[in-house]
Amino acid sequence: MHISFIIPAFNEEQLIEQCLHSLADSIADNQAYGYTHEIIVVDNNSTDKTAQLAARAGAKVVFEPVNHIARARAAGANVAQGDWLVFMDADCLMNPGLTRDIFELIKQGKHIGAGSTLYMPDQPWWAEVLLRIWTVLSVLLGWAAGALIVCNAAAFREVGGFNLTLYAAEEIELSQKLKQYGRKHKLKFTVLSSHPLETSSRKTRLYSSGEIFGQFVRLILSPLGSLRNKKKLPMWYDGRR
Repeated sequence: MHISFIIPAFNEEQLIEQCLHSLADSIADNQAYGYTHEIIVVDNNSTDKTAQLAARAGAKVVFEPVNHIARARAAGANVAQGDWLVFMDADCLMNPGLTRDIFELIKQGKHIGAGSTLYMPDQPWWAEVLLRIWTVLSVLLGWAAGALIVCNAAAFREVGGFNLTLYAAEEIELSQKLKQYGRKHKLKFTVLSSHPLETSSRKTRLYSSGEIFGQFVRLILSPLGSLRNKKKLPMWYDGRR
């Protein structure tokens, strides 16, 4: 079994090395599974040292010139050789327990894909409330967070991969498509919760509570209009780091 870890990255020189080291260490802790792997970093038109640092850490680096998260993930999938794809954000830290959960899920052969619950340290109370609400929705509805998406590579390609008309929430649509595919083939899609993925709380430092709530209000009032217009998604695309 060969697994492709795909990490989209735009101007992530502050965090990319920590992310890659945590992933490498977690894979090493689970080498008893005997899986081979590759780590692909998609440089999404960075203007800093993201690509150089990723290459120095041993990742295969590919370039996607259009600043678009779905396109960056798709670019990684296009060159991936794995039987399974694991999409992970560059501001996350993998842990051995979650890697073991992913490898075990693949070994059991009963799933088409998975997401993970998230842990976000050092965030204000209102952000913790929002994260808990998301966690409940994610687990109940089977929606993968963009920070971690696991899927069978053949199924990913058969359902058409990510929707490139969306500038955010493409992981939720992919979750839905994979669940539909799984039902036809008697395979499950789940959200792993025993070992949450640690993700950065930088958005709560870089954006005010008013900006964050304003973004969510726009998404609620005009979901498709916002998700298909990069200019209406500054928290994802204004480049703050």
